[in-house]
Amino acid sequence: MYTMMQACREANMTYQALKFYCNEGLVPNVKRDGNNRRIFDERDVKWIKDLVCLKKCGMSIQEMKEYLDLCLQGQATIPQRKEMLTKKQEALRRSIQELEDSVAYIDWKQNFYDEVLAGVRPYISNLIPLDD
Repeated sequence: MYTMMQACREANMTYQALKFYCNEGLVPNVKRDGNNRRIFDERDVKWIKDLVCLKKCGMSIQEMKEYLDLCLQGQATIPQRKEMLTKKQEALRRSIQELEDSVAYIDWKQNFYDEVLAGVRPYISNLIPLDD
């Protein structure tokens, strides 16, 4: 069994985030020790790690609740869960492409500046008017 702090360390999340997830009902079947403190078993910690990943994938709290509800309904809801994950996956792939495009721009701009500084090309700015 894991305490809140131990579960946080295992899942790489803050105490406040785990408490929030528990209070929002995102961690079902939370158990309590003799002092009424939350405790978690291996399955709980695995689910908490899943929540961390879903959050990183861009799922809102509401979407995580919907996903959890589907999970709790069992195997029959796998197609709906797959659809939810497919939409997130597509959005992530778009974000990755946008980031790659941004990195490519920075690479190009850095090369341009290197060439200007080395005297290989003249400096031309889109912002500074050319003297006629």
